[in-house]
Amino acid sequence: MEAVLAHLRGAIERGEYAVGDKLPSEAELCRTLEVSRPVLREALRALQTMGLTVSRTGKGTFVVATAVEDPTFGDYAASDLLEVRRHVEIPVAGYAALRRTPENLDQLAHLLDRMERETDTTAWVAMDTVFHLVVAEAAQNPVFRRVIEEIRDALARQSAFLNELGGRREQSNREHRAIVEALIDGSEHDAAQAMTHHLDRVETTLTDIVRSARTHPGSSQ
Repeated sequence: MEAVLAHLRGAIERGEYAVGDKLPSEAELCRTLEVSRPVLREALRALQTMGLTVSRTGKGTFVVATAVEDPTFGDYAASDLLEVRRHVEIPVAGYAALRRTPENLDQLAHLLDRMERETDTTAWVAMDTVFHLVVAEAAQNPVFRRVIEEIRDALARQSAFLNELGGRREQSNREHRAIVEALIDGSEHDAAQAMTHHLDRVETTLTDIVRSARTHPGSSQ
């Protein structure tokens, strides 16, 4: 998928497809690039998330920009999403360290174990959003949970994007483990620091994907 994305992104950035141009049909691209339709569709979704194309039902995929600026996840731009997450999830982690119940910790430990064993991206992404919801629940303030619920779809889309293009899953598991360990210790400072580190890595990986050269898309190291 990364190779297909690199090819299409490169063609758009080089101007082989100009703004307003329609990309070849899925069938034609599959033949030309010698890939299956599911692989091609993943690459086309990534192009759309990057803001380079838009899909019009019954008409095809059209180029709307020749450079990646700010990816969009559902209803929200990545920059807006991250700004809000920093203002909400970092203090939430601190509150959770002070207020978490044994039930919260059991749920998080069980979830972590499942995430560390999971190899399917779709299943892992679903658990990733649940993880952040449970941390919000552990803060014992229903408003925090409601805020995370509101951005849950965007979080899932972003998580899938980072996993497919940035290989984030194992690193994210380690970061989640550090958050839970801080909650177990009841350390407000450590929990806030662990969540800050997690969001810093999300931002770094996203920036690397957006800026990546055509020869190595998705590099996050």
